[in-house]
Amino acid sequence: MIGFYIPLKSKFMLSKVKNPKLAKQGKLSYEWARSHMQILDNTINRLKKSKPLKGITLGFCLHITKETSVLLMGIKELGANVACCGGNPLTTQDDIAAFLASQGIHTYCWAGQSPKEYDWCIQQVLNHKPQILTDDGSDMNVKAHFDKKYRSLKIFGATEETTAGVNRIRSIEKQGKLRYPVISVNDAYTKHMFDNKYGTGQSTIDGYLRAMNLLLASKRIVVAGYGWVGKGVAANFRGMNAKVIVTEVDPVRALEAHMDGFDVMPMSQAAKIGEIFITTTGMTSIIRKEHILTMKDGAVLGNVGHFDVEVDSKFLLKQSKSVRRVRPYLDECVLKNGKKVYLIGEGRIANLTAAEGHPPEVMAQSFSNQLLSILYILKNHKKMPKKVVTVPEEIDKQVARDALKAMNVKIDKLTKEQIKYMNSW
Repeated sequence: MIGFYIPLKSKFMLSKVKNPKLAKQGKLSYEWARSHMQILDNTINRLKKSKPLKGITLGFCLHITKETSVLLMGIKELGANVACCGGNPLTTQDDIAAFLASQGIHTYCWAGQSPKEYDWCIQQVLNHKPQILTDDGSDMNVKAHFDKKYRSLKIFGATEETTAGVNRIRSIEKQGKLRYPVISVNDAYTKHMFDNKYGTGQSTIDGYLRAMNLLLASKRIVVAGYGWVGKGVAANFRGMNAKVIVTEVDPVRALEAHMDGFDVMPMSQAAKIGEIFITTTGMTSIIRKEHILTMKDGAVLGNVGHFDVEVDSKFLLKQSKSVRRVRPYLDECVLKNGKKVYLIGEGRIANLTAAEGHPPEVMAQSFSNQLLSILYILKNHKKMPKKVVTVPEEIDKQVARDALKAMNVKIDKLTKEQIKYMNSW
C-alpha cells in the first residue's frame, strides 16, 4: 500500500492507494468514460470558466469507478478542493484511485479493505473539513453526525445517492439530530428511473456473468423486490430468456410484477425452486438460513442492494462445512447437509464487486444530478431546512433535457393554445 504524506505540520495523509503505477491505465479508463458521459461533460464545460466551487472543499464517499472519476475531475475543474474515499470495501477500481491521486485529488481507497481500513479512509476525508458531502450509503454522513471528532465541522449540506442511504438519513432526521440539509439525489426521477432501473438492470447481469459464467436462458432466477432496481433486474434477465420469479412484501408492487408477467411467490416457496437469486431491496434478512437450507444443490446467491445485509452471508461463510473461492468473487459454501451454495462478492453489491457498475451513459445522468445539487446547496444552504429534501424539479428537468440533447432526441413543445387550454377551468 502506498501513501503520500502532507508536510509534517499536517496530521493526515495526502492520499493512500494500492499502487500509484496504475495511474496510466486509470487515465485511459477515465478518458473512455468521459467520452461517453456527454451530459455531465457539457455541464462541466459550461461552468468551468466561472469556477463556482473555488475555495470550497468537498468530501466524497462513492464507489471509485471510471464514471466517478469524471465527476471528481469535473468538480476539481470547477475550482474545488476534493477528497474522496470508496463507498464500499470491495468496489474500488485501483487504477482509477491511482489516477485520481496523481491528479491532486486526495484519495483514500483500495479494493479489498477491512472494515477498520474502510472506516479509516472515511475519517481521512472528513479530516479535510469538507463543507459539502456527497455520499453513497451515508456512511460518511453517519460518521459526521455521531463521531465526536467531526460534530464541530461546518457542513453546508450533503447529497445522497442511494435508497439505503436516504433511509438512514431520514432516520437521523426523525430523531431530530440532522445537522444540515441533505438532498436525496436518489429521489430524482431521472436518477431512480434511469440509474436504478436501466443501470442496475444491465450491470447486475454483467456482475453475475463475470462471477459465474453460466447460461441464463431457461434458468429460474429469483429477484427479491420489485422496486426500480428489481424491475430493471427482472426485465433484463427475462431479456436473456430466463424464467424470472419475483418475491415482494408490498401488495401494489407484487400486483405490478404479476401484471408484468412474472411469477410472484413468497421466498420460502421460491427458495426451493430457484437456481440463481438476486436481492434488490435495501432491507435486511431477505434470504435467511431457513431459505438457504431448502435450496437446490448448486444455487447461486448474490445481492445488488447497497449493504451486505440482504443475504445471510455470515451463515454461509462462517457456518458452512467448508468455504473456498472457486472463481474471482465466487465462493463455494458446502452446507452441513452436503449441498453446495455459491455466494457472489461475499454478499456485497455484486454489480460493483464482480463487475464495474453502471455504464458511463447512466452515471452521466446520476452525476449531473449530484453536481447540480451540490451547486444548489452552495447557493441556498443558509435558507434550506435541516431535513431530507428532494432534488429541485428544475434540476431534474434540466438533466432530462441535457440527456435528450446528448442522445439527439427532440420533443414537442406546448403551443400557446394548449397552454391556454391547460390553464382554463
